[in-house]
Amino acid sequence: MTATPFHPARPASTVAPLGDSGPFTPSRERPVRVRARRMQDDTHFEPHRHAWAQLAYCATGILQVTVEGPRRSTYIVPPSRSVWIAPGAVHAVAALEEADLRTLYIDAVAVPAGWDGCRVIVLSALLRELIPALETADGARECWLTALVLDELARADTHALGVPLPDAEHGDKRLRSLCDAVLRDLGATGRTPLAGWAAAVGASERTMARLFRDELGMSYQQWRQQAVLARALPMLAQGVPVQEVAAASGYASESAFSAMFKAAMGQPPKAYR
Repeated sequence: MTATPFHPARPASTVAPLGDSGPFTPSRERPVRVRARRMQDDTHFEPHRHAWAQLAYCATGILQVTVEGPRRSTYIVPPSRSVWIAPGAVHAVAALEEADLRTLYIDAVAVPAGWDGCRVIVLSALLRELIPALETADGARECWLTALVLDELARADTHALGVPLPDAEHGDKRLRSLCDAVLRDLGATGRTPLAGWAAAVGASERTMARLFRDELGMSYQQWRQQAVLARALPMLAQGVPVQEVAAASGYASESAFSAMFKAAMGQPPKAYR
């Protein structure tokens, strides 16, 4: 197992028990419930689903959330971000480092209109404070905090930071192999063009470019940028120097990485840190 903070293809060594979700099941009367769990480094929850929506967030640590479906994606979740998981979506959660997991279970009646997919949510300072407060609240206070959580969630900014992956069962095997290889060695992508990766899986550059468009809905360069951002965000959150993050992301210079980051995120990486 590698020590890099982003590696969707790596197997987690320990399966954490899902536990009984009954005490945390949301309802019309209590539409938002908070569940707190400690996840050790290198543990994961097997793929599962809920009838309700879910917001996965870690107060400390880094999570990886993989969501199955027609557009299978993996998300890297530092403390400044969370992943919205739609009701019924099959998903798995892994700890890339020791993490304090906070999960908001949200009844379907309280799901914002149009939120039928999965997305990365930017956690405001207020929402980060409301989550632990709601965890211990009851009675009238729980009702007030629930209303605030739902209002703040509906106003939250979203980022398209998921890394789409080929369908595990029906996706092209060459594309799956290429994506896995790139994610295992993202730092080499700046030195190895698509043609090199394609040759390694026994296909032409043209064929792989077509598969990226047909199966993932984007070009190889667009997909690679999503993978770079998913890796860079938790590294920056951990305080890794920008120059090191750029090198680990396959960029020859800090300035080139910073320009890409600012164009995608609206601010330079040093400001994000």
